[in-house]
Amino acid sequence: MAKNKNVSLLVSAAGWIAGLVEFLVRALRERGVTDDEIHALVTEKGEALMAKIADVIAEFVKATKKIVYTITVDYATSVDELVKLGKYDWANDNITQKNFPTTRTGKADIEIELIHFDRSISSEKALEEMDRMGYRAAEVHELLAFGVKYPDVQREFPVVALGSVWQDPDGLRDVACLRRDASDRFLSLRAFGRDWTGACRFAAVRK
Repeated sequence: MAKNKNVSLLVSAAGWIAGLVEFLVRALRERGVTDDEIHALVTEKGEALMAKIADVIAEFVKATKKIVYTITVDYATSVDELVKLGKYDWANDNITQKNFPTTRTGKADIEIELIHFDRSISSEKALEEMDRMGYRAAEVHELLAFGVKYPDVQREFPVVALGSVWQDPDGLRDVACLRRDASDRFLSLRAFGRDWTGACRFAAVRK
């Protein structure tokens, strides 16, 4: 039985590998690489080429791993109170219930995922990409509940909530962001119109 199972796995793997090679060759041709160039790569630099492909796949898998953070959000709790519960070393005074109201009510158990685009990106493009992936941007109540339950995450990278936007007295649109300054935890406002660095994560909720 074990022998038959191993044979079945080998046959399955062989079919998968053949399909991968076929796709790779087709993709290379579409990008202008000739068959002679493909043959030269395989015969002259086969091992190095496979190692490079393995590196790319490994990095892709690492980048696309999802970590889900479960939180309970009480939308009746004011933003001001949530800021206090977060125990930040510094918080922007404009992150208040007045500036960031919500139309949501009651309590909800939700899952926050941190979307990492790994490149500089505008707020509009980030929202567009999250929507295409089936997510909505987290709102301030959700970001603050996240900060209360998972206080150390922002020490690893900035966490942005694009789902709530406040227009300041100068007419600029601002969004809330959890970040660090050395080992301190900061709750900041950043301009919606800025581009975000590749280090940022965008808090999102599955639609």
